[in-house]
Amino acid sequence: MSSKKYANEKGLNMKFAVVVFPGSNCDGDMYYAIKDELSAEVSYVWHTETNLDKYDAIMIPGGFSYGDYLRCGAIAAYSPIISAIKKAAENGKIVLGICNGFQILTEIGLLPGALLRNKNMKFICKMSTLVVENSNTIFTNKYENKENVTFAIAHGEGNYYCDDKTLEKLKSNNRIIFTYKNNPNGSLENIAGIVNEKGNVLGMMPHPERVVNNFMGYDCGLRLFKSILERSIDV
Repeated sequence: MSSKKYANEKGLNMKFAVVVFPGSNCDGDMYYAIKDELSAEVSYVWHTETNLDKYDAIMIPGGFSYGDYLRCGAIAAYSPIISAIKKAAENGKIVLGICNGFQILTEIGLLPGALLRNKNMKFICKMSTLVVENSNTIFTNKYENKENVTFAIAHGEGNYYCDDKTLEKLKSNNRIIFTYKNNPNGSLENIAGIVNEKGNVLGMMPHPERVVNNFMGYDCGLRLFKSILERSIDV
């Protein structure tokens, strides 16, 4: 089945919002991954918006919101749209934060922990192999459990950290969704992506939107977006 016909053939009228902050630079990648590869309805939403009720899924892309001043995501956490993102998450809507989006989700308390400077103190931009640790989620149901997938990474503060109590909760509830096969940044327990307790909010440092067709040599990321559509139909 052609990926470009996927959303229409499933008969799903799902609406995606791509949140844009000053300094976002992966919003276009996210927008066109959804629009061109899924043929789903998607809109850019500026950070001053205060109502996201008409959208089914909220995408928070990577980049350098507010120039990463203070620390990554710290200023974005006070943008007007944050209250609407929290409301969407509380109402069970899908929220996906990638790279800087993951950092923002931890800053606003939708996900636990924090993203620290990479262990080598350098910006890392390359392809990275991930392990799918839980394939029974909204975001991973098109993958096999323990499957190796290749995503792009591009970050300077991707070193995930949390305290021991939080880590135990993540493990016991199977909320660690992706891990790095060869840890590039020093992240605790090789963590690359986690979900909240409800399972409707995912934060991850790697970029699935950059590997949705074979232009980069990989299309593993497309299945994450297809997973969202598939699970949404089931629900």
